[in-house]
Amino acid sequence: MIGHKFVNSSSSPHNNNKNSNNNGVINTGKTTDDSDSDDDEPDPPRNFTLRQLSYFDGQKDKDGEEDKPVYLSLGGTVFDVSGGYSFYGPGGPYELFAGRECGVSLAKMSFDEEYLDDFESLKDLRHGERIELENWVEKFTYYKSYPVLGKVVPTLPDSDRILSKEDLAVHKGTEEIPEGYGAPPIYVGAGDKVFDVSFGGVLFYGPGCSYHRFAGVDASRALAKMSFDPADVENNDVSDLTDKQRKTMEDWIKTFHERKNYPIVGRLEK
Repeated sequence: MIGHKFVNSSSSPHNNNKNSNNNGVINTGKTTDDSDSDDDEPDPPRNFTLRQLSYFDGQKDKDGEEDKPVYLSLGGTVFDVSGGYSFYGPGGPYELFAGRECGVSLAKMSFDEEYLDDFESLKDLRHGERIELENWVEKFTYYKSYPVLGKVVPTLPDSDRILSKEDLAVHKGTEEIPEGYGAPPIYVGAGDKVFDVSFGGVLFYGPGCSYHRFAGVDASRALAKMSFDPADVENNDVSDLTDKQRKTMEDWIKTFHERKNYPIVGRLEK
């Protein structure tokens, strides 16, 4: 974000260090005192929007220094196919599929772009096409052992629906995973918006993580004051914030929306 630090926080999910990127994905999620034995521990499953998925196309990053990972989705399941970079990365025979949902394309063995990101046609596949898609999923999972990262959620809740305090409290990342999701939703209120930070922020806002205290609440005041004090976390009154604190809150909202690309899933009841 903007160089802000919380008191008693070892790291911020919104800093600009090498472990974060423009789509809310944390590459390691490890602090300096983590043991080496944890280095290979996989990240928990997360949710993706199609926009977030499209970032991972194997092209150079914005600084032009490193190749981005290559992800693709098969029927909504996101695989990290970076191990097959020569096939799915730039210049490879399947580069068209990088950063895309390509279940229908592979089921039909087609390079026609009209089938990319096509979730509607998945339910209309013929029997033979369904078998072909299942074969690709099996190949990716068991033969290539490409890591499964989560799910693409093509249809999101209405961003203009009004959510109450009680509605937010339901979504702390601890409930059952909804159909079509890779992880339970985690709602964080900021300003007048509600963001679902399960789309890339599970390592920070999920159960047991430092920022989980903001899950399922209107965290506007706490974010503005950069505070973990329960008195601020549990209080959504922002009427007495200073101009500087209001600017801090707006910076968080901008980071959530523009840099992390967390989807807006509703608006706070005021």
